[in-house]
Amino acid sequence: MSAEPEKPKEQEAVVPSGDGGQRAAEKRAPASLRTILGQKVGMTQMYGRQNRLFGVTVVKAGPCPVMRVKSAEGPDGYNAVQLAFGARSEKNITKPMLGQFKKAGVTPSRWVREVRVADVKGLEAGQTVSLDGVFKPGDYVDVQGTTKGRGFAGVMKRHGFRGMPASHGASDKERSPGSLASRRSLGRVLPGQRMAGHMGHETESTLKLEVIKVDPRENLIYLAGPVPGPRGGLVTISETVKAKKFYKEPAKLLVRKDKMGNIISGKKPTKVAPK
Repeated sequence: MSAEPEKPKEQEAVVPSGDGGQRAAEKRAPASLRTILGQKVGMTQMYGRQNRLFGVTVVKAGPCPVMRVKSAEGPDGYNAVQLAFGARSEKNITKPMLGQFKKAGVTPSRWVREVRVADVKGLEAGQTVSLDGVFKPGDYVDVQGTTKGRGFAGVMKRHGFRGMPASHGASDKERSPGSLASRRSLGRVLPGQRMAGHMGHETESTLKLEVIKVDPRENLIYLAGPVPGPRGGLVTISETVKAKKFYKEPAKLLVRKDKMGNIISGKKPTKVAPK
């Protein structure tokens, strides 16, 4: 008698990892959490809707495990979710932070950010926020990041001052800020005076960027336009706060014109009866 063929083993569902590998399926966070952490890769060009060429920013987003859930009914007094992103060695993490990772059952991560949410229903520690199912092409998102640090900058670079005249013996005043205050009647510099100082390295948000493409296998999202921060910097991508949440094709108006450019009305002119 011939031996019965072996039944094929069922394959476990897998989720694409950030390094291109595969890992076992994890608990997914509910679809209501439309925020994810990512790392800026750079900028390029690609064709999007209607064969239009877009300048896009490539962001490697997720997967982001949920470290902690804060509730308004709890001791924290507000609704929020802590997300982790990026790999980091245990030896480079403080002991208190390492204890939080172990308590949540999450591998040590490079970044941890807290995000406010309207409702924490269905959210719990250990869940994962992945790019797949969160955003799709055509969605509008807000991106928050830290701008590039420019160090100590003068007024011409920092505030766009015109500068002083460069002729008639002005040897060292071309980039001077000029007068800072008035005379004896005031005797001081008013607060808020634009002067030289530290430039950049500030938290900045870019609103309503269109999602051109989503690659869930490689965890890449392509956003139309620039994103604050340098290459390799952390960015937070969330659903836009604007009223229009996704791109809508504008309605086309069929307008007929004659050779002179005059609009031809669809109605025929009515004849006036003779008196």
